[in-house]
Amino acid sequence: MARMSNPLLDFNDLPLFDAIQPAHVTPAVEQLLAEADAALEAVTKPGFPARWEAMAGSLDVATERLGRAWGAVSHLNAVADTPELRAAYNEALPRVTEFWTRLGADERLYAKYKAIDPATLNAEQRQAHANAVRNFVLSGAELQGPARERFAKIQERQAELSQKFSENALDATDAWSYYATAEELQGVPDDVVQTARANAQADGKDGHKLTLKMPCYLPVMQFALSSALREKLYRAYVTRASDQAPEELRKFDNTGLVREILALRQEESRLLGYRNFGEVSVVPKMAHSPDQVIKFLRDLAVRAKPYGRKDVEEMREFAARELKLVDPQAWDWPYIGEKLKEAR
Repeated sequence: MARMSNPLLDFNDLPLFDAIQPAHVTPAVEQLLAEADAALEAVTKPGFPARWEAMAGSLDVATERLGRAWGAVSHLNAVADTPELRAAYNEALPRVTEFWTRLGADERLYAKYKAIDPATLNAEQRQAHANAVRNFVLSGAELQGPARERFAKIQERQAELSQKFSENALDATDAWSYYATAEELQGVPDDVVQTARANAQADGKDGHKLTLKMPCYLPVMQFALSSALREKLYRAYVTRASDQAPEELRKFDNTGLVREILALRQEESRLLGYRNFGEVSVVPKMAHSPDQVIKFLRDLAVRAKPYGRKDVEEMREFAARELKLVDPQAWDWPYIGEKLKEAR
């Protein structure tokens, strides 16, 4: 497929999301991986100069194109999922993951970066160079033998688990629906009611089809007069893809995936010489340790809590006085907040 006939290979402007089709994914990924591999082999040859501009002009261009194209595919897979796109994404995912894992742990490339003289770089390049060397270490470039092989397996498995986690969350959201009566939808904006009615008719059902997707879920939580309806949607939303979901939807339970992801993160951390994944996570960040992060959050909570209490008390008083809600529950707060804004 020619470069310009495949929107994933067009880098002249912003990503052409409206033109990308599942059939574009495999040929684009194959071509961009081949170009990135070729660039990697070129810059790691003994005769290739260990100079920032030369390496960036070859390898960074190729990997940036791969990253941009794969980022577009990943975004569409998250927000416009179809069976065809999901299949194309899952087919390419192992190969893309393997490349990035191999790139980050390539000893030849790591040696080239370490051979660059920081004195030849400007301030921005020196920082980028320092970040690159740091990322090599975090990507397992200094691991050897079985540890190196295991690290690569962990990266591949984590990519698979993360994708399955997202699919379960999306499928659980799509699988739930409730057909409400017109009386239950009192207070909900007309356009939301009309859409729900049309969706029910498309299913050959009476009533109004409510889902957990934000264009439906949020306005129901904000405007529906029925606390029972808000509770129904709230409980369905917060238990998606969990062992607390209705029995028929527990096939999307992510509990096992979460446990395996946490175990793999712990193993990855130990391979890199850290006690836990929190320590790995803060390495490229401004915080110096997980304890510093916790202290910051606790200090922020102490400072914010009085204002939060004040807001809650105002909402409680308003709910009791104006809405006859004397004991607001979790599903009532968006409704109370919207009514308070209207009153003001």
